[in-house]
Amino acid sequence: MSSDDDDYVYDDVTGEWRPAAELAAEAAAMSEVRDASGTVLADGDAVVLVKDLKVKGAGQTLKQGTVIRAIRLTDNPEEIDCRHDTIKGLVLRTEFVRKR
Repeated sequence: MSSDDDDYVYDDVTGEWRPAAELAAEAAAMSEVRDASGTVLADGDAVVLVKDLKVKGAGQTLKQGTVIRAIRLTDNPEEIDCRHDTIKGLVLRTEFVRKR
């Protein structure tokens, strides 16, 4: 008889067999998306730019303090997908934003 508590997975990093639940909890913690201040971000949050950013391909600069609403998280925890009034399909690095 086996339950989820008995499942172990080989961890390549440590070279040890570890409980599957423990590894799943660590993976969930690592996938959290955090802003420049360390605050956890979620889909739909509004963020503020912490520095001026030149937008490649758009020929314009987004100024510090610009509010970006309704962000969407991506597969990469260091990037968020968002829209600005003049720029569609904008991807920002989380190190340049803070939660509003």
